[in-house]
Amino acid sequence: MSDIKMVEAPKGLTGEGFFATTLDQVVGLARSKSMWPLPFATSCCGIEFMATMASTYDLGRFGSERLSFSPRQADMLMVMGTISKKMGPILRQVYEQMAEPRWVIAVGACASSGGVFDTYSVLQGIDKVIPVDVYVPGCPPRPEQILEGIMHLQKLVETESFNRRDTPEYKALMASYGININ
Repeated sequence: MSDIKMVEAPKGLTGEGFFATTLDQVVGLARSKSMWPLPFATSCCGIEFMATMASTYDLGRFGSERLSFSPRQADMLMVMGTISKKMGPILRQVYEQMAEPRWVIAVGACASSGGVFDTYSVLQGIDKVIPVDVYVPGCPPRPEQILEGIMHLQKLVETESFNRRDTPEYKALMASYGININ
């Protein structure tokens, strides 16, 4: 006896030798399983990200094996650690250099809300300068939490419309940050 359990086929038209689905679903699936992260690490959350990339947790299993240290080749910006107000414009410049579509994960309390550093020099959350898609809590977050945040972003990417970035809502969001997309 075998303990193999069959999984249901995804929604679409099926038949002998073919499977049909929508372009949105195919593109979403491809994008979600081949994200190229750009780490922007300044503090201890960066060390936890290194552990996430290492063999024990192995982020490569989730389609994010290739780290990109060039904004022009990345589509997932991972901001980890304390961001000072002087670094805000640099973070924004890195974000603007990324090609569309692009997503942002704020890893840890400092990137999400300034953490314990409620001072004049620390940015109280990166969402003051760039839009954030997923927040990962913790100080610092464990590698399991970072993986969960990435999997949450993958679900978001997989289910978003292929042309969501052409919608008036998305353009209004970018305009609220003063980012011009054409």
